[in-house]
Amino acid sequence: RIKSGFTPYRSDRKGPAMENQQTHEDFSALIGKRFSFAGHHVTLLLRSVDLHPQSAAPGATRVPFTLVFEGPAGDILPADFHRAAVQDGRAFEFYLSPIHTPAGDHQDYQVVFN
Repeated sequence: RIKSGFTPYRSDRKGPAMENQQTHEDFSALIGKRFSFAGHHVTLLLRSVDLHPQSAAPGATRVPFTLVFEGPAGDILPADFHRAAVQDGRAFEFYLSPIHTPAGDHQDYQVVFN
């Protein structure tokens, strides 16, 4: 069953750790941290958490936001649902997409939460 956003996992369990929608505050402390992705050797740096309050639907329970990651140029993760782990043991599943990156020295990615 696929849910909107991602499903957080604890490393000591095989199922979802919580059912709550995540907010931008959940990721703020992770800016500057590296995420590894199951089945891939590439790690990505969480560069920013960008808020989009103008995109919120009336009565929405959270402000839409985007996670922006940075990775190495030329070694691109495909757009898909990925399981991502942070060094502190937290893990998440979300839809990650490579995005147009004008700079040639890295590749940017985004995760969108509406």
